[in-house]
Amino acid sequence: MYSAGTESLIKQAREIQDEELQKFYVRVSKMLSSKEHCSETIDSLQRLKLIVSATKYARLLPAEVQNKLQTLLRSPGCPEQLRLLCSAVLSESLPPSVRSLSAGLTQDCRSLGSVAAIVLAQAGNKDELLPLCQHLLKCLESRQPEGQICKHTLPILSKIISFFPEILSEDQINLVNRKLVDWLRYASVHQGASLSSGGFFTGPRSRQPGPMTEVDGVVVGDFFTVLCVGQSYTEDQWMNMYAFSMLRKWLLTYDSEGTCNTESDDRSEVDSSVMSMVSATSSSSRLLPPKERLREKSFEYCQRLIEQSDRKAIKRTDTELQKVCLIEAVAVMDIICKEDSSYVYRAFPCLKALYGRLSGDLAFARALMPIAQFYLNHSEMAAVDSEAVFRHLLSRFPSEMFNEPLLAFEFVQFCRLNMAVLQERVPLYRQSFPNIFKFLAWNSPALIADYMELLPSLMCRETAVEILHTLLDLPCLAATLDLQQKSATFQAADRVLWDNGTKLANCLEAFRQPSCRGLFLYILRPEAGTGDTIDRLNMLHEMLADMSESPRVIQCAQIVPVLLHVFFNHVAQFTDKKLSNQLALVVLERSSQLYRISKFKSELLRVFSAHIRTLCKLHPSLLIDQSRELLDFAGSVSNISSKKELYTSVVWMIGEYLSVSYDKRCTVELITSFFESLEAVLLEITQVRQSTKPPNYHPRVLTVLMTTLSKLASRSQDLIPRLSLSLSKMRTFAQSAPVASCYSEEDIEEIITRASELVNLLKLPNVAQFVLAPSPHGDNPRWHKDTNTSLPHSMRAVSGLLHKNSSFLPG
Repeated sequence: MYSAGTESLIKQAREIQDEELQKFYVRVSKMLSSKEHCSETIDSLQRLKLIVSATKYARLLPAEVQNKLQTLLRSPGCPEQLRLLCSAVLSESLPPSVRSLSAGLTQDCRSLGSVAAIVLAQAGNKDELLPLCQHLLKCLESRQPEGQICKHTLPILSKIISFFPEILSEDQINLVNRKLVDWLRYASVHQGASLSSGGFFTGPRSRQPGPMTEVDGVVVGDFFTVLCVGQSYTEDQWMNMYAFSMLRKWLLTYDSEGTCNTESDDRSEVDSSVMSMVSATSSSSRLLPPKERLREKSFEYCQRLIEQSDRKAIKRTDTELQKVCLIEAVAVMDIICKEDSSYVYRAFPCLKALYGRLSGDLAFARALMPIAQFYLNHSEMAAVDSEAVFRHLLSRFPSEMFNEPLLAFEFVQFCRLNMAVLQERVPLYRQSFPNIFKFLAWNSPALIADYMELLPSLMCRETAVEILHTLLDLPCLAATLDLQQKSATFQAADRVLWDNGTKLANCLEAFRQPSCRGLFLYILRPEAGTGDTIDRLNMLHEMLADMSESPRVIQCAQIVPVLLHVFFNHVAQFTDKKLSNQLALVVLERSSQLYRISKFKSELLRVFSAHIRTLCKLHPSLLIDQSRELLDFAGSVSNISSKKELYTSVVWMIGEYLSVSYDKRCTVELITSFFESLEAVLLEITQVRQSTKPPNYHPRVLTVLMTTLSKLASRSQDLIPRLSLSLSKMRTFAQSAPVASCYSEEDIEEIITRASELVNLLKLPNVAQFVLAPSPHGDNPRWHKDTNTSLPHSMRAVSGLLHKNSSFLPG
């Protein structure tokens, strides 16, 4: 992670001996005592910073060094580089007295900011931050000469309340409310006095400040905002910008349910609305309580920003500033409307017009997110139709801007924060999951944690099967999105190469072919409901074969098993018999139709094998409903090699749940069909021919097959002689020379032991039936009263008594 030189310096800092360290402290102390600080002082402080921060254990500086660092930190003439180094060293060392740091606070902006950084880093509780907070509030309250307002006051105060919101009393909150109103609404509209460069023609008239301008160059005709442009700014204009930057946090921290509860907050909602209506139409809002006055002036400020955002900016940087201010203004208006619902009726005309202006320009996509949030929160109260807003959000954004990382993050955060409301009030939300997954396919590593939380909100009985197919096809979606972007960038004659040299020309040509267009359109579909999957999946996988080594596709494939676990764990909470049948069928079918990516199939089959057992446990009847498909799957020897874990799970399910105890439709004929199919598989894989090498199947497959056949035979006892004959040949099979060359001694012993145990058990058919196929209600609390269900527990008790280490046996 670090270069060799950096690693060497860190190692030296960690291993410095105490004697050398004390000498270094003395040298640093002498340098700090000097009135002139040279480059050697800076180098020494940089080394000291490295020493105190190189280990996880903070170092205690000598008191003399600490005091001199603090003195230099507070010195008005201290160079900025030295001030920052002093602050960094004190922040990393063992804490000095935080109260002593706060005791000598001044109103000098630079020293106050540096001391505050140390206090914020070292303070461990509210009491240690209280002196700094009191000093900041005193600076705000006192009337300072022009040019002496501390611009760092509000950022530091904002940081403090993020740690301890309760640190401010009600009177202090009202004080800040009044100051925020003054700075937001009554800042000067004239530029600050610029520093004169001197010269013969310099005079008082040329130094007079001019008016501020809008972003389009027009002179400001209304009050000052952050979108007003000038060559230099006055102190109150700086405070205006700082105030707006912390306004959202302030309103969220001290809202109507926060620590500041004015008299108006205790009134009913109707009274509060009436009061706000009066304030809106009153000629003067100065009679309002500080909190309601701040709401009123903040609302006016945001309306002015929205009006200013419609102006065509001369500079590109101002255009970007307009977008950012729009996002913040709409978010603040949303908070104000949550606090006082009467503002909703004043805000909607403005925001409706803003949405109409921005919706056609995807450059303002991020600005539409808070507008959508506003509609989601307040459209029902204002009886405003919001369908068009959410259709635009859920359709155009993922389809056309899937490759915008910041928009993807904000879109997913919007969905996460509003999952419950979107499920209840926006039917299009669940139908748009194919579109929503496009952000995930393109930005897989960054968004996996968010989608693990988001995925359950998209699932229901109607969409579960299609979502499963979509998750399995997620790497195909990533590849197709990549092709879509490249197809728009490169001409048909271009030969595009990956960094590793893999040619993509064939993929691009297939993407442009009209005959293949339907496959890609299905993968890129915006909404659900066009079908669970497509019949020509293998054809799609072949066309995308050259994309399988793309880093984006590989990263996307790595997250699919994680999301499948989330999917199956959640679907188990609401699945019914019909859905379980459908999902089990999808698992069997798609196990042979997966995008060929390294390790992708093996990982998915491991997930399938775990969760198909859960589905069968929830609804054992799926063995009867899907008997034909399960017979075909379990009767194919090729599935043992290519899908070992899934095959083993299916065979285990058959033995565990194919019983009349679980489903009355289970007949002897059906049991016999499964038995004969599995018997044929066992015979085929255990045939030993001297001329050929036997297939090296895992011993667990053999033992599970033998156990399942024994369970089926115990339920249809006419099959026991056939099975006993087959099991008796297992010793010969396991001890043959070809098999011994493939299996270890432990594997051979396991096969022989299992076969011998099952043969001995089948000699007592009635016992075998109870041991191999116990009642599904065997663990019911009434087992000790019912003789029909007590045998399995009796056998366990007897086994415990006869165990050689049992404490029940006499000594």
